[in-house]
Amino acid sequence: MKKVLWIALREFIATVCTKAFLLGLLFLPVMIVVVVFVIGAFSDDDFRASGTIAIVDPTGQVTAEARQVLASGSQLADLAAAASEIGVEVDDVEQFAGMLDLAPDFTLMQLPRDADIEAEKAFLFRDDIAGGRLALVVIDADAIEPAEGSAEFGSYELYVGPNTDEREIGAIRFMLRDAIINLRVEAQGFERGLLERLTSIENVRSITVTEDVERATVGGLNFILPMAFMFLLFMGIMGGGQGLMTSTIEEKSSRVVEVLLSAVSPMQLMAGKLIGYMSVSLVGMAIYLIAGLVALASFSLFGLLDPMLIVYLFIFFFIAFFVVGSLMMAVGAAVNELRETQSLMMPVTIVLMLPWFLWMPISRDPNSTLSLIVSFVPPLNTFGMLLRLSSTEPPPAWQVWASIGVGILSV
Repeated sequence: MKKVLWIALREFIATVCTKAFLLGLLFLPVMIVVVVFVIGAFSDDDFRASGTIAIVDPTGQVTAEARQVLASGSQLADLAAAASEIGVEVDDVEQFAGMLDLAPDFTLMQLPRDADIEAEKAFLFRDDIAGGRLALVVIDADAIEPAEGSAEFGSYELYVGPNTDEREIGAIRFMLRDAIINLRVEAQGFERGLLERLTSIENVRSITVTEDVERATVGGLNFILPMAFMFLLFMGIMGGGQGLMTSTIEEKSSRVVEVLLSAVSPMQLMAGKLIGYMSVSLVGMAIYLIAGLVALASFSLFGLLDPMLIVYLFIFFFIAFFVVGSLMMAVGAAVNELRETQSLMMPVTIVLMLPWFLWMPISRDPNSTLSLIVSFVPPLNTFGMLLRLSSTEPPPAWQVWASIGVGILSV
């Protein structure tokens, strides 16, 4: 055992005390900080939808109403309803409204009712229009009142150039939606404000209740937390596993392994290398874990994390590293050059990529049949059970310990 620990210490020091290890360890967080800074510094915060919109309006009313909408700004209730229609969940309507410019700088150009639509599409490519070319809108004749004998309302057609900003298209849609709805309500003899008060309900924030405390529900936590734990586990295994494989190949090709085998047995050598690189992976994983905990604490979200998840993370890390690391070390021992490893690494790589494909169905339904099967198939059980533990419905305790038992047996 003493020889195994000496080999492990040698591998640990030889790997950690290098510039490449330190640079590789710090590269990812530094890159994330730089990207966030660059996005924040150079993002177009002053964007405002602007341009000239040509409108063919057979009703003779929509263009004038659209000008009124531009002058008064979009109704917040309508904005929230439109966001709901396109699948955007809005907790704070005013906050969402602040993300858009509610008074876009549009110039509306009303075209004759009998205008040639195909010819007017050339408007999108003209450079002599004040404010720049933007869109062509064709209003349906029955957009305000249904045609005789029909209960269905018409709408409009929207033509834009190939490089039109999606935010500008959204602003045009909000403007036309407000204008057409205002006219429809007025045509039916109702008051728009009253209808909005009758059909609008304040969007309240849900409260998550636990045995100890009640807290406001944190949106996205159930989505991000399983991914974060799986990323930590995957990063720790791949980082050390790749090092095991390459160092084994290098020592074989340089005949260093022959010198080592004169002092220790093959089993002691492999066990020492495995423990050494596992310690290296632990260092990297611990640094990222501490950074994540600091981030949670800085946003006052530390209490949302179950400390037992960290314990399970390290338990499954040890199991997964011994299994996958042994496989990678076996690949390195079976070949003489690094380029020969590609064909042998394919099955191992597929096994390691499977959890990323299974992440979504497992985290959404932790107690499904698929989740249960994955929890007991080594080495997928380490990823599968960790995903289940960090999801909304943790599995029963007997399944957790049974999965750990299966992992220990696979080791």
